[in-house]
Amino acid sequence: MTHHQRAGGGIASATSAPSGAAQPGPLRIEANGINMITDAQRKGRPRDLFWPWFAANISVLGLSYGSFELGFGISFWQATAAGLVGIVVSFLLCGFIAVAGKRGSVPTMVLGRAAFGVRGNKLPSAISWLLTVGWETVLIILSTLATATVFERLGWGGGTTTKVIALIVVTGLTVIGGVMGFDLIMRMQAVITVVTAVLTVMFAALVADKIHWHAVAAIPSGSAENVIGALVFTMTGFGLGWVNAAADYSRYLPRRASSRGVIGWTTFGSSVAPVFLLLFGLLLAGSSAGLSKAINTDPIGALTTLLPTWFLVPFAIVAVLGLVGGAVLDIYSSGLALLTLGLPAPRYVAALIDGTIMVLGTVYVVFIAGNFLGQFEGFLITLGVPIAAWCGIMLADIGLRRRDYAEAELYSLAGRYGDVRLFPIGVVVAATAIGWGLVTNTAASWLSWQGYLLGPVGLGGKAGAWAFANLGVLVALVIGLAATLAFGQPAVRAQESARGPEPAGAPARA
Repeated sequence: MTHHQRAGGGIASATSAPSGAAQPGPLRIEANGINMITDAQRKGRPRDLFWPWFAANISVLGLSYGSFELGFGISFWQATAAGLVGIVVSFLLCGFIAVAGKRGSVPTMVLGRAAFGVRGNKLPSAISWLLTVGWETVLIILSTLATATVFERLGWGGGTTTKVIALIVVTGLTVIGGVMGFDLIMRMQAVITVVTAVLTVMFAALVADKIHWHAVAAIPSGSAENVIGALVFTMTGFGLGWVNAAADYSRYLPRRASSRGVIGWTTFGSSVAPVFLLLFGLLLAGSSAGLSKAINTDPIGALTTLLPTWFLVPFAIVAVLGLVGGAVLDIYSSGLALLTLGLPAPRYVAALIDGTIMVLGTVYVVFIAGNFLGQFEGFLITLGVPIAAWCGIMLADIGLRRRDYAEAELYSLAGRYGDVRLFPIGVVVAATAIGWGLVTNTAASWLSWQGYLLGPVGLGGKAGAWAFANLGVLVALVIGLAATLAFGQPAVRAQESARGPEPAGAPARA
């Protein structure tokens, strides 16, 4: 497929399913969209997945999660346990879904067509697109505001001019990465990994004297409900925010690549930085109630108050690069989700569309309606419930399969995967309705209707002990997983026994 042909979008017939485009290299625009990656294009080893996932999750925003966790009214040790389990388990889910990319040669949301049907998959694809384009906008907003905060502390002015320059730089890096595609992103993420890792260690060394263990150890323990709330909050903020993009990079690995390696390197690369940042953030926030309160208001800017003036510019670099590392993966995956929805355009055009939306959203929040960020984040957190339901369905569907995907039929309405599969769509809708009834959302006033089941099911209502336990996310995940495991096997077996084109070199799974 050449640059002049469509590299994504649309529903093709089984005989005209998109095939792999020529891999262009890091300094040319990638022509691959939602097409299949051919065996000839596959390259690398599972450990290569470390770079994009590490860079996407080393944001200094992870330090602020220490304050967020303690905000649930729990002790340091409770927050440590909730944070470690929440981070590792949620990224382990990404690892499991990443295996499907190696087995299917197509992006995450195209793989969902096997579970939902070719057109039935439009519902989760739309949710995924909203979520990724939304979070990439939030990351760019935070990058812009963090730069302004640092410049203001340095006395260089943190006003409109600074914010405009910061916006141009961070959106430029993000959009260029998203437009150029896989090879450049892998190069960018490797550089971001090294730079941010070194500067983050320097940050930790400079502020280590601000840790007071006696204050941390004196924090009283909280209830089980509060611990569960912190756990689910962490899962939602980390791994569950990436599950819908987890296979977008593993699809380039050779089919013979180790599935355990894909799971392990995805999980390790994603988790190692957040675990360190969370633990260090817990120690900092637990040592100073004032700092913890400031972080809740200004998650990144509050951290600058701990630093000597000479390190403020390096801190700005690590803050911005960490956030850009996440935004680059988001814009790449949001473009793929847009193509999966049916946009008749090449992948780089989809990335440009999402980049334009991202810039407009950032301009609105930063320069026009600064108080909108909380409302916007509340909306994105709300989308975490249907994504959790989708994740449960996908995990079960992947686990039930014994053969690789018949990739060409993922593009055919008449193929084995069907047009619209009502059962999984119904599960998503039902799990979402139940999940929203079991969460409350203080970030956005217009979402106060959530939590409507907390009273009827005996959990104390919206003011009870379970009000902030975020049970709805876990419940949606479990409903999606359990319902698919219980009732999805006949459909999967029928798909795998159907006659049709199998991907080249796809052996039965052991």
